[in-house]
Amino acid sequence: MHTRTLLLVASLLGAVLATAPSASAQDAPESLGYGKELTYGINFNSNAGLIGGASVRSTRMLNDQWSRFWMIEGVEVKHPKEQRVGNPNTGGIYVQGKSNYLFVVRPSFGVQRIIFRKAPESGVQISAIAGGGPSVGLLMPYYIYYDYTEPATRPNAGPDDIRAEQYDPSKHFSSRIYDRAPLFQGVSETKPNIGAHARGAFNFEYGRYRDAVAGLEAGVLVEAFTNPLTVLRDQGISDAKLNDQVFTSVYLTLYIGHRN
Repeated sequence: MHTRTLLLVASLLGAVLATAPSASAQDAPESLGYGKELTYGINFNSNAGLIGGASVRSTRMLNDQWSRFWMIEGVEVKHPKEQRVGNPNTGGIYVQGKSNYLFVVRPSFGVQRIIFRKAPESGVQISAIAGGGPSVGLLMPYYIYYDYTEPATRPNAGPDDIRAEQYDPSKHFSSRIYDRAPLFQGVSETKPNIGAHARGAFNFEYGRYRDAVAGLEAGVLVEAFTNPLTVLRDQGISDAKLNDQVFTSVYLTLYIGHRN
């Protein structure tokens, strides 16, 4: 079933890219006064924390209504069951059961159609967007500080045998987790995973000047990978059952940029 979902995402991308008319750079409409846009955005989505990630998008106008774009987006994806807990003895805070961070890099291609054009230097312009492309899921180990001090032999000793290790439910007990290790402790052990994604959204542009762009994009995204991506682990549940292979989310991107 997951393979069919991945193929569906890929087929949606093919249909999206076939929707818009083709055009060369010199075909950009003179009435608009510009042919290209470059924007930078901050992403918020339902699979992340306060800030999901960031993106860069380049758009080329095809005619008065249609444009094509390419973009690259990087976000963090969290497991919906992630829960932060604390060690009352040390004050350390960590995510219970977390074994990997998941970061996703999404190169996207798509089309945009203007639904409502704003008046010059005022109002809001509304556009519909559809796109998709490959997804690269990066699993980076989640390291914890684990207390290996043996209290039975040294009852009055402090915690002097603390080791940074990737969380493993078969060997790490919550009572001895000292704290979370720094974010990039296991960056050299990051493993890539290949998938695909498709998105649909509405774009609301508020820019007041012809050569400046500002606005927001709100939409939905579906993403599938060839294998379940292990973020959380539990000794009593298999990794494949506990973690997802297909992800859906709603997102909001705030962006600024310029035209030429």
